[in-house]
Amino acid sequence: MTTNSFFSSVDSFSENLSKNNIKVCVIGIGRIGLPTALSFANKNLSTIGVDINTELVNSINSGKYPLDDEPEFDKIFDKVTKNKFFSATDNISEALTKSNVVILSLPTPMDKNCVPNYSALFSVAQDLHDFIQHETLIIIESTVEPGFIEDEFIKIVEGKNKKLTCNIDFSIVACPETANPGEIFSDFHKLPRLIGGFDEKFSQITAELYHYVFNVEIIHLPNCKTANAAKLTANVFRDVNIAFINELAMLFEKMDIDIIKVIEACDRKYNFQAHYPGSGVGGPCLPVNSYQYLNTARKTFDGVLRMIETAREINEHMPHHTVEIVVDALNESEKSIKNSNIGILGISYKPNVADIQLSPAEEIVKHLEQLGAKIKIYDPFYKSQNIFSHMCSNSFDDVVENSDALILVTAHDEFKNIDPKILFSKMNTPIFVDTRGIMNIESAKKSGLIFRGIGRGGR
Repeated sequence: MTTNSFFSSVDSFSENLSKNNIKVCVIGIGRIGLPTALSFANKNLSTIGVDINTELVNSINSGKYPLDDEPEFDKIFDKVTKNKFFSATDNISEALTKSNVVILSLPTPMDKNCVPNYSALFSVAQDLHDFIQHETLIIIESTVEPGFIEDEFIKIVEGKNKKLTCNIDFSIVACPETANPGEIFSDFHKLPRLIGGFDEKFSQITAELYHYVFNVEIIHLPNCKTANAAKLTANVFRDVNIAFINELAMLFEKMDIDIIKVIEACDRKYNFQAHYPGSGVGGPCLPVNSYQYLNTARKTFDGVLRMIETAREINEHMPHHTVEIVVDALNESEKSIKNSNIGILGISYKPNVADIQLSPAEEIVKHLEQLGAKIKIYDPFYKSQNIFSHMCSNSFDDVVENSDALILVTAHDEFKNIDPKILFSKMNTPIFVDTRGIMNIESAKKSGLIFRGIGRGGR
């Protein structure tokens, strides 16, 4: 890249950074992007957030913080909007022409065939080609397959006629985000950041920027694809290990072995990493990341990553296995699943957040509907909202009352102290299916509940 007073050297960039001369644009201000933008603005860097969701943009600009389940950022939001270091817009062209650093925090979901959908990134790549300032640093935080930036994204930014050239007109650095929803503030200031780019100087500049904003360890990687591979590998490792535990859980159910006891014992060994069974693996990361690797294998050598593929099959079976457990318990009570009143406790894909992306609860609800069950849903984050074609109940008691079975799908804090005696007294048929291992088996059975759990032994 040619000379720019900001980017001519790492020292020059650091000097301008300390003087708050750097102007930042964050494209995609959702679950991760908004906290990212607020973090940069909190360091007194002029930051503009871009999103196609006009309602979100207007809400932010009217002073409404949209992420109630992300603590700490509400205070930062109030501060940086008041002092005008942060604002939002849906006008990407205007934002790009005013920015030196552009950070992409865009979704990378799957299509119906489980193929990663990069349409948002492709669209923004074209906008970057059309509107970025000469000598702009583009930082891609979105999770993408190794090689996507090098093989696809950069070509769109440069243009068919090479109107722009990487490392002359702009530079790209990958810095894939690694924060967990519900814990983003803590993770932003605790977890190392992975950084790899096309140019060593701009990788160093990005490292300087992220250390300045977040004060965390920087892991330097040789290029974009290595940084993205590191992000995917960490998440797919979890997906595969959860599948291993889920498979054992289904075995242990037939052997009257409580998998929680097994995991607790194994966890005393120094090199064991505990993973837990459940009704499925959801969210925008683990399932998608596994399919990103499977897609990479197909494109790279027309092959299959058998372990990852099998892990996906196991984890995607778990919602159906959960329903099988319910049916078995109803059969024990001489009841049919048809017309039974089934209560779903929790629909978020993980505890204590309002996020139903790829939640196993959706498949559980669909399967129960196919079998003719009557369904009620309670989730403290979705009271009185229409989710999965059902109006969620406003209270826990409403779902418990006269139910024939309760399925705990999400281990929200609100559910961790459920009194099994109260459940027994209010339910029509006292079946409780714990898919997250939060209820004590002895207490449940002593209270009279017909208890079932993923991997929690037999009847």
